[in-house]
Amino acid sequence: MIPVISVVGKSDAGKTTFLVKLIEELKRRGYRVAIIKHNVHDFEMDHPGKDTHRHFEAGADAVVIASAHKLAMVKRLEEELAVDEIIALVGPGYDLVLTEGYKRGRFPKIEVSRKDHSSELISEEDELIAIVTDNEFALERPHFALDDAAGVADLIEKSYLTGTGHPGEIEGSPSGALR
Repeated sequence: MIPVISVVGKSDAGKTTFLVKLIEELKRRGYRVAIIKHNVHDFEMDHPGKDTHRHFEAGADAVVIASAHKLAMVKRLEEELAVDEIIALVGPGYDLVLTEGYKRGRFPKIEVSRKDHSSELISEEDELIAIVTDNEFALERPHFALDDAAGVADLIEKSYLTGTGHPGEIEGSPSGALR
């Protein structure tokens, strides 16, 4: 199974900024990465007046726009999908799935925390594989600087991806737990 790691933290802690650096680092190393962003609010992916927006507003239950280089889908839901269901929609072919914001999810977590923003973590120690912070927490988990995407990528590579440097050969359990 593809390993899944959730990047969590309080609002405005710097999760997205860190994730962009981490994705760039993992891509530089040759890995295929999918990301699932959790949003507690409703969102608009399309723009009023565009064809796909008009189709959705007309009542279509799902609208897909596709080109030779990208695909996007907007689908009406009766209830929020579980991460596993979203991963199934994304499809196979990835070495790693990162999620942003699923703080109550079952997957191992990397928490981003900035000292000037909060002095408390939102995760329990046993959920965490690492902390990305400019603070010190009395937890026996690796601490990384806010800009140390390479260090976190090293940890992910060692713990979740093969040590051979060949993307696509995944070790680990379906739950994404550390070995």
